[in-house]
Amino acid sequence: MRIAVITGASSGMGREFVRQIPHFYQGLDELWVIARRKERLTALKSICPIPIRIFAGDLTEEEFYIGLKAQLSKLRPDIRMLVNAAGFGKTGTVEDIYAKESGAQEKMIWLNCNALTKMIFMCMPYLSKGSRILNLSSAAAFCPQPRFAVYAASKSYVLSFSRALSGEWKRKGIYVTAVCPGPVDTEFFEVMGKPSNPLKKLVMADAPSVVRQALLDSRKKKTVSIYGGWMKAIRILMKLLPKEWVIRIESIGIK
Repeated sequence: MRIAVITGASSGMGREFVRQIPHFYQGLDELWVIARRKERLTALKSICPIPIRIFAGDLTEEEFYIGLKAQLSKLRPDIRMLVNAAGFGKTGTVEDIYAKESGAQEKMIWLNCNALTKMIFMCMPYLSKGSRILNLSSAAAFCPQPRFAVYAASKSYVLSFSRALSGEWKRKGIYVTAVCPGPVDTEFFEVMGKPSNPLKKLVMADAPSVVRQALLDSRKKKTVSIYGGWMKAIRILMKLLPKEWVIRIESIGIK
């Protein structure tokens, strides 16, 4: 059984991967889709031309992985593609976010970092030559960001881990791509809050274009996928500017 596994599949980038992967990677037998909202996962059947196997649950809960591990052990699928698209962000200073939702930042780390890592470890025995992993990072990974501190740090982990794993597994013919978009017009901003920065509004991308670029870059065996000229320019700028300067600029207005 040749499959693709997609976390965060119920909305946003994850849902778009569900829509595009069957056309990009022909010959798949099933998509295994993972998210908390079962009704959203069931609705994916209307947009996907191949069978869908639903795993509804919370990736921050250890209990979720028991059922997934059992199915992997029983069916022993050939995982052609793993997409780690689950994640969320909160904007504001560390103190402000903690005051409003004391556990939100710890949960952010668990979902953005721990769950992604755990999914890779669980799928590892079922990957083989030609398999691909796409990990959703962010342009926020390029530099520490006051008012976005924990999210940016978590995505920096995803980028660093993906690049290192790519180096380890390239000899096996398994390719890992960190997807680093800027702002994308999805439900992500319903959780985080709409961006007030006019630059972020200016460079806002649409999910279908970002996902298409990510899949094309994965096909080209690229380690990092960045959509759009603006984000590529920002990545170069972040390499050139001293981090202290960027942090000082980002910190303007924080009391």
